[in-house]
Amino acid sequence: MKLAVAITGASGVRLAHKFIQYLPSDIELHVVASKNAEIVAHCESREFILYDDESISASISSGSFGVDATAIIPCSMNSLAKIACGISDNLPTRIAAVALKERKPLLLAPREMPFSTIALENMHKLSLMGVIISPPVMAYYSDCNNLEDMERFLIGKWYDALNIPNELYKRWKSDE
Repeated sequence: MKLAVAITGASGVRLAHKFIQYLPSDIELHVVASKNAEIVAHCESREFILYDDESISASISSGSFGVDATAIIPCSMNSLAKIACGISDNLPTRIAAVALKERKPLLLAPREMPFSTIALENMHKLSLMGVIISPPVMAYYSDCNNLEDMERFLIGKWYDALNIPNELYKRWKSDE
């Protein structure tokens, strides 16, 4: 599987780092971080190809490259609005546009709250196009005892949405 991950928000970058860290090693990983995200203090735990966010001609910006899924974690409201309006003026928004046109899984993790009416309208519009809108929302039923458990739960749910096998969180079981 080829996976493109874009990091477009400064708040919540730790989740992007963990998302990358927990990925199975057989996934070919391509990462782009916006100038405002300036993180990727080179996630030592995982090898990946890193792109400049202004590199519109990067391989991952073409449908013929064959990215299987794209995740934008965290997704700034600016990026969300651009994607909803079809503006692809940087690499993160371009790879989202490619995912949409190729009808490949696209997951956005909006990081700001509360959501404005405009942001909700943009999320609704994107959801109707098949985009997975998955903000990092806590789930108390997941039996998390600390921040690490909650992060593993969130990332596991994102992996589930992108069909990436994982055992990052305790799954719901029926009473037997």
